[in-house]
Amino acid sequence: MNPKQKATGHKESTFNSEVVSRFELYNSLFLTLPFYKIKDTGTLLPLFIKHCEEGVKARETSVQIIDSFFNKYAQDFSNKEVIDLLFRFIQYIERQVVLFDAVEDASFNKLNTMDDQSSLHSYLSKGVDNEALGNKVKHLIEDFSLRLVLTAHPTQFYPGSVLSIITDLTAALKSNDILSINELLQQLGKTPFFSKKSPSPVDEAFSLAWYLENVFYFAAAQIQEDVDNTMNEFKLESKKIIELGFWPGGDRDGNPNVHAEDTLQVAKMLRQILFRCYYRDFRNLKRRITFRGVEDTIALVQEVLYKNAFDTNTAPENISETLVAHLENIKTTLLEDHDSLFVGMVDDLIRKVNLYGCHFASLDIRQDSRVLRNVHNFCRQSRPIISMYPENYNDLSEAEKISLLTFKSAKVIYPETDDELIKDALETISEIKAVQQNNGELAVHRFIISNCQQASDILQLIELFLWNGWEEDNLSIDFVPLFETVNDLEGADEIMSTLYSHPFYKKHLEKRGNKQDIMLGFSDSTKDGGYLMANWSIFNAKVALTAVSDEHNIRLAFFDGRGGPPARGGGKTHRFYASMGKEIANKNIQLTIQGQTISSQYGSIDSAEFNMAQLINAGISSGIREKHNVLLDEVNKTLLDKMADDSYVSFLALRQHPQFMSYLLKFSPLSLLSKINISSRPVKRNSGERMKLEDLRAIAFVTSWGQLKQNVPGFYGVGTALKNQEDAGNWDKVQKTYHESGYFKTIIDNCMMSMSKSDFTITAHLANDEEFGDFWKMLHDEYELSKAMLLKLSGLAYLMENYPVERSSIAMREKIILPLVLIQHYALRHINEQDNTEQELESYEKLAIRTVYGIVNAGRNSA
Repeated sequence: MNPKQKATGHKESTFNSEVVSRFELYNSLFLTLPFYKIKDTGTLLPLFIKHCEEGVKARETSVQIIDSFFNKYAQDFSNKEVIDLLFRFIQYIERQVVLFDAVEDASFNKLNTMDDQSSLHSYLSKGVDNEALGNKVKHLIEDFSLRLVLTAHPTQFYPGSVLSIITDLTAALKSNDILSINELLQQLGKTPFFSKKSPSPVDEAFSLAWYLENVFYFAAAQIQEDVDNTMNEFKLESKKIIELGFWPGGDRDGNPNVHAEDTLQVAKMLRQILFRCYYRDFRNLKRRITFRGVEDTIALVQEVLYKNAFDTNTAPENISETLVAHLENIKTTLLEDHDSLFVGMVDDLIRKVNLYGCHFASLDIRQDSRVLRNVHNFCRQSRPIISMYPENYNDLSEAEKISLLTFKSAKVIYPETDDELIKDALETISEIKAVQQNNGELAVHRFIISNCQQASDILQLIELFLWNGWEEDNLSIDFVPLFETVNDLEGADEIMSTLYSHPFYKKHLEKRGNKQDIMLGFSDSTKDGGYLMANWSIFNAKVALTAVSDEHNIRLAFFDGRGGPPARGGGKTHRFYASMGKEIANKNIQLTIQGQTISSQYGSIDSAEFNMAQLINAGISSGIREKHNVLLDEVNKTLLDKMADDSYVSFLALRQHPQFMSYLLKFSPLSLLSKINISSRPVKRNSGERMKLEDLRAIAFVTSWGQLKQNVPGFYGVGTALKNQEDAGNWDKVQKTYHESGYFKTIIDNCMMSMSKSDFTITAHLANDEEFGDFWKMLHDEYELSKAMLLKLSGLAYLMENYPVERSSIAMREKIILPLVLIQHYALRHINEQDNTEQELESYEKLAIRTVYGIVNAGRNSA
């Protein structure tokens, strides 16, 4: 056995002993707890799980499996009693997922090790003997930053009460505190997992702020402290390296429920929660600093923090600099008069104030370009603005439109309108200024234009700011285009070239430090072009956008809109950033984190620190090496171009298949997702009744395939593309590219992760379905082809062989939720029948909807 195999075996063994064995132990305790109205459920559930596993192996349908179970173990159950027991099974399994999460989190540090060779400390140590390397690291750290943006996308199913239980349960599991574990499992069994009504945008913000208060407040500060200590060790000046972003309350793209008052309320909430964190820390500090010489300053700081944390009548203002000054005075007194006692506690609070200011996280505003065009059109129709533009403005060419833009400040009183989106846009633009004055400029300084298709989308938005109370010399806003579809990505560099060359925009960028953020969307590009084409399109767009930005001396930062699963840009994210070549701007890593990715990767302080450090190390190592990206070599680029095209053609043919949407609607819970009370955001952008693919949100699209355990967006077309290259005699070239390109290898690895969460045996009976049999076979054939080609390319014996811990975790989670998948299919089968009573139909819909929660939570990055 070689060293690599030994390491893999050791990791697998550790996972089995630390996670699987402990889960099975505590799960047996959980199943015997005497919960109200669930007599015998814990006894029947293990039998049901085993029955489901055997039924799937026998290729039986969900109806056959579940009906045979009740015929065997509960013959006298009425239909209502069958549904009631299935609901109780779901409740248990949901909580088994939580238990598994907690056990896994408790073992996090034993299962994950950081690569110290690519850390900042490692590179600075090497720089002691290598002056050139040392200087490179110093310059790199001056420019480098990591921004994590928490988004409101609806795939986080745990309410704050459950998150708190997970936190406490994880701590109890770490110390094997059986008594506490038993009590927490009982609490878990009695705690509801969801609300009976859909949350408002503000509710979503409060829910997501749990992570800011309980995880990021500590984890980001600890990472910053490590950076500070490292820089200090090498006698270098440190800098702020981590930034936090926030979307709930600011992201109104396709969400008509977000209004200007929500944005103001969320900004106020973020400030108040932050000051409560400061106050909590300061109370601990005050208990230790009981010396003479600091009494007055201590009392002053306490009063300021208390008022901002709890007194709603206190007028908010940006007091971060004043607060730091007071803390520095306390620190000076401790250094000079009290032997530096407890200086570390003061330093910790100063560090946090410098990190979070008065805003905690920057609130991004996002709106669709089509809405903003309507707003600009409305404003143009209001005097005196109309005199500046011809009536046929909307029919003019892009160049003609841009030539007419005047960028004149004006305070216009607009007529009343019934269009809520127009009113919201104008109110939000006006009120951003107040938020900046109260919480600091960083509180809200970016406006993201989604579906950005032309330079005028940006320039017209700037005019809207100037027409609504903003002055050219004080336009403290960064305008961020979001390119999402394959076509938009292809033309993104031309749009930015037009903007960089425009006199007004060029002047604006100069005032903003010649720095441009550009957001790239992985989700919609995958829905639009398939997995391989989306990744390759984004790669090429980054190369082209970096080149045009360098040409205009603009410091470019890519903001990657990533979801949890590989089909939406997730997976081994840090490996993407580590594999960037010098042709792609990578000094500022910015990405969205959302849904279960937040709870799985940033749900505890340990995991949050680890994943942030991974991303920082990826950025540092990429910047240090700055190699030429081999994918840009003619042979490799030609190869990937052809593979992406072949994959795109294959995926497009699937999308255009006449049974594509009907298959998804019939066998997945897609049509029911809008009834799940977890999000203020509609499932589709068009409020019309008919479900169309183009209106369907990528998150609902990917989630539905994940519920089916087919994960089509994460692999479809990859096998065809690889097989075509093999048939063309290019297999040696493909293998060479795979071994030489970290980026391509990461794409392949993440594709295998997506496929590992697929299980076509669950729906194997559909091969004989009269209507959809051929369509299912087409999906299955591409899955098997992709699997075979990926294993041949990677040299692995089975999917994710090189990631034993993740593979074992996925296998265990899929085993836990198999009954949920079958219950969902069972309910959907009955929904599709014509002879249901209204009450039965409602019961089956509720049954199907409830299964979604546990399946998504178990996937951790499946939606």
